[in-house]
Amino acid sequence: MKTHAVVAAITLTFASAAFAAGGKHDHAHEHQPMHGGVVVEVRDMGYELLATPVTIQLHVRDHGKPADVSKASAKVTLLTGAEKQEVELKPAGDKLEATGSFKVGPGTKAVAVVTINGRAATARFTLK
Repeated sequence: MKTHAVVAAITLTFASAAFAAGGKHDHAHEHQPMHGGVVVEVRDMGYELLATPVTIQLHVRDHGKPADVSKASAKVTLLTGAEKQEVELKPAGDKLEATGSFKVGPGTKAVAVVTINGRAATARFTLK
């Protein structure tokens, strides 16, 4: 009986340590919005989405530094209540952007599929 208790205690200790380590990021950049949007991280890339009724912008950072988006593209799907809208974003300086008429507000969900250098990544956002 004691052997099982010791094994259980050791297993719990390792599981707790692994869980605690998994929740921390040990890198130099912050995941704070730099442009007033909502930030998520996917595979060490930071994505900041800004959505207004007339503009959708996506800023991309690679390990905390602005990524080259000059040849990138993105498709954002906006889900507001029962309404769904798909938006193509194109390079506009240091960000990807689209202008038009968008139904966005607090609680709007957005899924961005971003392609940079032939690699696609999916980032999910909930607007505040």
